[in-house]
Amino acid sequence: QLQLVESGGGLVQPGGSLRLSCLASEYMNAITWFRQVPGKEREGISSINRRATMGYYADSVRGRFTISRDSAKNTVYLQMNSLKPEDTAVYYCAAGPVFVSDGTWFMDALYNTWGQGTQVTVSS
Repeated sequence: QLQLVESGGGLVQPGGSLRLSCLASEYMNAITWFRQVPGKEREGISSINRRATMGYYADSVRGRFTISRDSAKNTVYLQMNSLKPEDTAVYYCAAGPVFVSDGTWFMDALYNTWGQGTQVTVSS
């Protein structure tokens, strides 16, 4: 059974950078990063397809975050630059369907395997 483990979270000052990693126990299909703040709905922020030919981003992170994957290492990365206090959240990676599209990648109901989450705190 596929398992996902996130790492790389932490405390960073506004304007700083972090790189999150999502390590899978086996080959993955589409991988999406979500984040959640207590009391708010989970937000899809970035997704990458199986062959890393397509990447999707939420408007809130486009231009600041970059998703990539190393299939040889079964790992997906989320490089987060120019971090803002509003980026503070628990970040989760999730594995889902073989194909995602611009209109579906952010739908958390499509994903059946989730990591345990990693806390990102942006604060001075």
